[in-house]
Amino acid sequence: MPLRVELKPFERIVIGDSVIINSNTRARFIVEGDVPILRERDTVSAETADTPAKRLYHCVQTMYLKNDAIRYRASYLACMNELRESVPDAAALAETVDRHVAAGALYKALKAIRMLIQCESPAIAPVEVSP
Repeated sequence: MPLRVELKPFERIVIGDSVIINSNTRARFIVEGDVPILRERDTVSAETADTPAKRLYHCVQTMYLKNDAIRYRASYLACMNELRESVPDAAALAETVDRHVAAGALYKALKAIRMLIQCESPAIAPVEVSP
């Protein structure tokens, strides 16, 4: 089933190993075939992966874009263990991510990890002390 993509001016999209940057006007195109696609706003770089959930997202994102889950399995397990230790309240959501990854549904796993990133924020936020 073809995917219809519309890009805003200068918006970026990652298709597999390639980054496509739109020109100064809106663009609309259709992608046929089974290729991993992420909008730039839905990506996490190694530099911005500064929390356990973001590191997990970056790992699964790499698995998805490189289409090579087996190669990154050890990194995934390490990231998942780190997340489970740091945000134990998100165990059910972490289990959902794990099921998606095991089934090869990496895009669905990324969507679930986005929810984990939101859950994680209050857990790691610094506590303000009143004088």
